[in-house]
Formats: sequence, structure tokens, C-alpha cells
Amino acid sequence: MSSFYPILVDLRGKKALVVGGGKVAQRKIETLLEHGASVQVVARELTAELEELRRTQKIEFLGGEFSEAFLKGAFVVFAATDDSSLNRRVSQAAIQRGLLVNAVDQPADCNFIVPSVLSRGDLLIAVSTSGKSPSFARKVRVDLEQHFGEEYGFFLNLMGNLRKEVLRLGLSQQENKNAFEDLVYSDLLTAIREKKWERASQIIEKVLGRPVSKNQILDFLKAE
Repeated sequence: MSSFYPILVDLRGKKALVVGGGKVAQRKIETLLEHGASVQVVARELTAELEELRRTQKIEFLGGEFSEAFLKGAFVVFAATDDSSLNRRVSQAAIQRGLLVNAVDQPADCNFIVPSVLSRGDLLIAVSTSGKSPSFARKVRVDLEQHFGEEYGFFLNLMGNLRKEVLRLGLSQQENKNAFEDLVYSDLLTAIREKKWERASQIIEKVLGRPVSKNQILDFLKAE
């Protein structure tokens, strides 16, 4: 059994230190920025894309040589160079300070690992092999992509909006639970995928107890 505990972390406004400036580091940095982290970078060289992020002040460049002083205030650390000894040094220094650290392709030097992620709007499906085979994790993610289309993200938006509508009905906790399960286990997802708005309206009306138009459904499909 894996010793890693699956968890989702809010990185908004948190300091993320990335040591490395190549393509692997670039992917980490781009993802961190997408999730609202404040990114600092240490690297002897930067890709053209990272140079642009530096120029536009999307990232803070600390210099070419790693110093343990750079770890101060960090919430999460990525060692993403092509130098395994440097990655290990960064990792050990971070762990000694009780920080979250990931050393790319060196699971023994990590206290957390990054799964392969399938994203459909707010639906996230994470696949991990506990560091044994990232390539296989990516393959499983690609396989899942064939099953989980974009409609799953829209359906989740719909459920988020319908949840508020159901809660306004003033039902008991058990009745709310039953209503949500009636929606999830119905063929509503199929109706959304196939754009059968009349069928979708029938399913929703049965739960809410009032008619719902196509335009209302389309509004419900939008992100909150």
C-alpha cells in the first residue's frame, strides 16, 4: 500500500520555490501559476518561455545558484533540474525545514509526489503510481480521457447550481441527499452530452417541482 496520502491543496498566494529552468521546470511553473501560486525560480538557464515570464514579472527570478536561504517562507518546493545531486540537496534542505518538496523523477527524495491529472472543469481525476511509473500514470490518464469528455465539467457546473436550487426548497437533510442522488444517478448526464434539453428539463423538474427552460439549463451549465 502506498504511504502517500491523496490531498488537494489551495496554493493561492502561497510561495512556491522551483529550482530548475528547463522544460520540466517550466511545466511545473506554468501549472503553479495557473493555480495562483507566487513562484520564485532558481536556475542557471531559463527556457525562452520562462524568460518571458521573468520579463513580464509573472515569476521572481532569484539567480542561478541555489541557496538554502531561498527556502525561507516557502510553502512548497520543486527540485526540477537535470542534476540529481542538486535535486537531492534541495530536497534534504527543504525536508529539514518541514517543507513540502518534490524532486522530479526521484521519489525517494520527495515527501509528496504529483499525480497525472485529468481535468474537466472543476472535476479533477488524479492518477498516481506512487512514483513507480509516471509513464503508466500518464497512460491511464489518457485512457480516462476517452471516457470522461468535456460534458462532465458542464454537468458538474449544473450540479453546483442545482444544489443551491434544491437547498432553497427547505427539505430535510435526507430529502436533499435523495434529490442529489436522483439527479446524479439519472440519465441527466447523457441528456447533457446529447443536448436533449427536453429530457434534461423533465429530470430537473421532477426534482425541483417546477418547470425549467432550456435557457435556464444552459445558464446552469456555466461555471458559478
